[in-house]
Amino acid sequence: MKGMQSLLVILACYVAHGALAADLKVDVFAGDFASVNSFVFSNGKSLVVLDTQRKTWEAKKLGDLIRAKHLPLTYILISHGHTDHFTGMAWLHEQFPQARIVVANEAIRRDIKNYAIYMDTGGQTGAEPALEPALRPKSPENPSGFDYENSIHVLAGNTLTLNGGGTLELTTDYPPAEAPHMTTVYSRELNALFLADFGYNRVHLWLGDDISRERIATWRAELLRIKSRYAALNPKVYPGHGEPTDMTLFDTMVRYLDDFTRITAAAKSRDEAMRAMMALYPDYKEGNFFLKYSVDNHVKQDSVK
Repeated sequence: MKGMQSLLVILACYVAHGALAADLKVDVFAGDFASVNSFVFSNGKSLVVLDTQRKTWEAKKLGDLIRAKHLPLTYILISHGHTDHFTGMAWLHEQFPQARIVVANEAIRRDIKNYAIYMDTGGQTGAEPALEPALRPKSPENPSGFDYENSIHVLAGNTLTLNGGGTLELTTDYPPAEAPHMTTVYSRELNALFLADFGYNRVHLWLGDDISRERIATWRAELLRIKSRYAALNPKVYPGHGEPTDMTLFDTMVRYLDDFTRITAAAKSRDEAMRAMMALYPDYKEGNFFLKYSVDNHVKQDSVK
């Protein structure tokens, strides 16, 4: 009898800490635009969405997946301040007003607003259209715009727990790399690592805009640091772009960064650099988008080596 009582106490402790919560599951929503991923976490009682797509028509498809779960969406978590990960939040916020839009720290909230302003004032490229009207910042001149200050909330700690159990561990101790600030997510229940834009699987890496040689070197170093941090756990790896994979992604990406750095440093033209990268990575997606603007950023058209 005493042994049974002890067992009940242990079980109660596990329940209190969420260990016996309903099984946590994740669905991947793979967008067509920019090969970007969103993730829907479910524990049978509530939902959390990680990242929200670049186009509203993609966010609407993501909304269909959410509704098909027949569970309340409680949180919309944005990993970092790039439009392909946050544009859809305006539509989702309208459709699921009970869901709280959250970020891991104040710096990411600031990045989201600043990037929205940048995109709304001419930052768009030929491949990436201007910011959608629903995301244009609210101001006296645009009173119906998105209220970045009051609609996005900063989490109090480095975890996000689903209503009903299951915890997402958030890590943000990264220097500027693919983005100025980044959140990666680890789930112990799933033994799964969500890399946001530290991870690209068979998709050309975005190295355009303000991503300098120094930022590329930092990205490379952080990939090796993340690999070391999670090596013993050997989690399934979910990149921000491309299909889920395993820990071999880290070495693959380091090799890609090394190839890109070497090729763009030696290329006499953008066309030469494009051809060389496409030859090395012929099956990678977003060649005419991510790779093109990355090469444009790192190879001057009139370059003479």
